[in-house]
Amino acid sequence: MSSIILEAHSLTKKYRHTVALEHIDLQIEKGKIYGFIGQNGAGKTTFLRLATGLAFPTSGSLSLWGKTDTKELQEQRKRIGCMIETPALFPTMTAYQNMEVQRIQRGIPDKAVIEKTLNMVGLKDTGKKSVRNFSLGMRQRLGIAIALLNTPEFLILDEPINGLDPAGIVDVRNLLKSLNNEYGMTILVSSHILEELYQTASEFILIDKGKIVEEISAYELNERCKRHIAIKTTSPQKALLVLEEKLHTENFKLLPDGIIHLYDYLDDMEKVAAALSDARILVTGLSISGDTLEDYFLSKTGGTGNVKSPKS
Repeated sequence: MSSIILEAHSLTKKYRHTVALEHIDLQIEKGKIYGFIGQNGAGKTTFLRLATGLAFPTSGSLSLWGKTDTKELQEQRKRIGCMIETPALFPTMTAYQNMEVQRIQRGIPDKAVIEKTLNMVGLKDTGKKSVRNFSLGMRQRLGIAIALLNTPEFLILDEPINGLDPAGIVDVRNLLKSLNNEYGMTILVSSHILEELYQTASEFILIDKGKIVEEISAYELNERCKRHIAIKTTSPQKALLVLEEKLHTENFKLLPDGIIHLYDYLDDMEKVAAALSDARILVTGLSISGDTLEDYFLSKTGGTGNVKSPKS
């Protein structure tokens, strides 16, 4: 059985004279948490709306669990839970009553799932309090609970930590990781809070001006952002021996292009240069490299804007 849950081929969405998405090619694999990153207006929400059937593509194709026919897609979407933009809630009802309306509308038979789901998002004890008296963060939690009501295989969340305090953000992070680890739930989550996605996702999709600019794993991202001394030399193998024998470190990596990343001696680069020079190794480049997480994403998604870290 294929591990591909969602696949897009040349997916394009136009609104009159505006191209919101342009020829998107993308695969979402089962069992992973994807962080969807881009500035406001980059096309994130448009893509999520196409995936969930809230909008239709101008051209290109979208498949869910290998199904592309319109009727089949609608059937497959029953396996998806989603919260796109602001959750649609009844303000005069309680959290439980909102969940009950959703349960009936979606034909979910077991009432017990309501308390179970509210407990998962920390809203079990809200009692008779009406939603209009909820904080923004509590409404976000209720929106996530509604998305989880059908115990979906694929969860899609658009800015789920918007309005949450730091403790609430940690709760949502732990919830998403738990859903992924315990239920094997595949998750696609968009957010402009980079540091939080970095601690949650295993894969990242970067989008800018309606185009996918990069897909990268958490491991690859960590390696690219990690600060290091980049050493370019005509004798990389000899240089590695010098690092081990003269500088007593093995905290380095030789890349396929022959560049050495040294993760020690960041504050004493002169000592590295001297050791290589004493060994008569020709060094053609020696510099501190590595981005902050924010700098890396901004360099890929259009410079300064609405993508930020919590410190911004």
